[in-house]
Amino acid sequence: MKKMSNIYESAANTLGIFNSPCLTKVELRVACKGISDRDALSKPDPCVILKMQSHGQWFEVDRTEVIRTCINPVFSKLFTVDFYFEEVQRLRFEVHDISSNHNGLKEADFLGGMECTLGQIVSQRKLSKSLLKHGNTAGKSSITVIAEELSGNDDYVELSFSARKLDDKDFFSKSDPFLEIFRVNDDATQQLVHRTEVVMNNLNPAWKTFKVSVNSLCSGDQDRRLKCIVWDWDSNGKHDFIGEFSSTFKEMRGAMEGRQVQWECINPKYKAKKKNYKNSGIVILNQCKIHKMHSFLDYIMGGCQIQFTVAIDFTASNGDPRNSCSLHYIHPYQPNEYLKALVAVGEICQDYDSDKMFPAFGFGARIPPEYKVSHDFAINFNEDNPECAGIQGVVEAYQSCLPKLQLYGPTNIAPIIQKVAKSASEETNTKEASQYFILLILTDGVITDMADTREAIVHASHLPMSVIIVGVGNADFSDMQMLDGDDGILRSPKGEPVLRDIVQFVPFRNFKHADDMALNLSLQCSPGGYFFIEVWCLSSQMQDYPPTASWLPSNLFPNSVQEHRQECDITESFPLLSASCSLLRPVWCRRHSVGKKGTEPALNCQI
Repeated sequence: MKKMSNIYESAANTLGIFNSPCLTKVELRVACKGISDRDALSKPDPCVILKMQSHGQWFEVDRTEVIRTCINPVFSKLFTVDFYFEEVQRLRFEVHDISSNHNGLKEADFLGGMECTLGQIVSQRKLSKSLLKHGNTAGKSSITVIAEELSGNDDYVELSFSARKLDDKDFFSKSDPFLEIFRVNDDATQQLVHRTEVVMNNLNPAWKTFKVSVNSLCSGDQDRRLKCIVWDWDSNGKHDFIGEFSSTFKEMRGAMEGRQVQWECINPKYKAKKKNYKNSGIVILNQCKIHKMHSFLDYIMGGCQIQFTVAIDFTASNGDPRNSCSLHYIHPYQPNEYLKALVAVGEICQDYDSDKMFPAFGFGARIPPEYKVSHDFAINFNEDNPECAGIQGVVEAYQSCLPKLQLYGPTNIAPIIQKVAKSASEETNTKEASQYFILLILTDGVITDMADTREAIVHASHLPMSVIIVGVGNADFSDMQMLDGDDGILRSPKGEPVLRDIVQFVPFRNFKHADDMALNLSLQCSPGGYFFIEVWCLSSQMQDYPPTASWLPSNLFPNSVQEHRQECDITESFPLLSASCSLLRPVWCRRHSVGKKGTEPALNCQI
């Protein structure tokens, strides 16, 4: 097998670290005007979905919140994307009417869309275009996208507001208040930063705690003016103004010292007309916490290890390994597709694994000595120690076990996901938890235990774990997109949603040979490379994993982990890794935050 080894070494050598392309991060803010619904008697409940094109296909990046009963929505949810100067990055903004009685996007009404490049938005900073529907203008409706470059500060601030004695704007009930925070830019324009939920029928509301990046809040300038407005929500979208006040982030930081910061909520018209007017209520900032964001390299250098596991499909649909048409056929001069995918992904992941020992399993085969079907057997036939020495060790174990197996079926992957999830769960219970688990599944067909697999993935989404599924061969993998979350948030058979998107699926046939895949995985490659996108979504998935105390990169700090945790006051789920190595954070990795795609009525609508 000497010739085979040389091929793998050649493929591995192409996976180097090269100069990164010109890149910067930008935030995109979206607003629409004049949106019309099919029903002339009602107003739409709009939501904007951002999609990005790769290899001729459109992939959903993210979506805004839903704004109820509004024809001129200003969305508070922003999109953060990576801008590559040398790339043509095509974007599509789709506006949908998502009514409360709709079960999903397929039932929603398409109100119009707009296509452009990210370069067009960045160069103009503010791009306004008419919405198109089936190639024609959608009435007088338009969409505006504003781009803003992000600085290097990835810190987040957590704010908790309440109010007391707000003005009552309703005749038969109390006001339904919500709060909006605007950043005042250098040109005096105002940019919506956050909009709270509505607290119904309450003059003393306590709004939910929220997080916002320091960049979004004040562009890194603590003295930048912030304008805050309190509204009384109305179902027709014509919200009543209660009052406003101004502040700065520096002033808000006073709430970090264990005291409240408060402002009088002023209605300028009332103040000008009424001599005895004091205010329209008091708004209180109860807490302000700053969360330090650490980079991918911080965690790797701080001791976080990648635990890489391989699972290979040995079902009969692959064909008899002795036949040259089989996907498992061992050619003397070139690797089969299973080995190509294994080397391409494994060579990258092993750089972050200190011992380079990889558990390797198979599924869907009858194994010796009793030849019973197994869906999680060690390919080295050592169940007590399934680890192989490096990717080359996995390759050798794979080649050695093939003649001893009887390829069978069905294609069940839930058992192997559960096995790795068990290891990840045990790791989270240790005092020194600093490992993130990656499971690479190589399969030739659609899985047969979809319900159990969905259940296993939902469970694993709560653990430090990600799954890469590579489809080998020419089978129809359309159903696999369900696991990838491309068609919406994945749910278990019982309806429980994933906590975060942990699955990436890619058909191997998009690449002709191992070198193509290797080049698309290397850091010099085009960021549009499809497989590159899928693999490096892992860093964003790690970013979304809810950390415990032991997930802080303690080796980077002079103080103890406990002291640093108290300093940062990290008390609940919060993103882990911010990829200062920007290539480790592809822009269209979807991050599902359950319950954050708001459908609350607390929304700004400019009538």
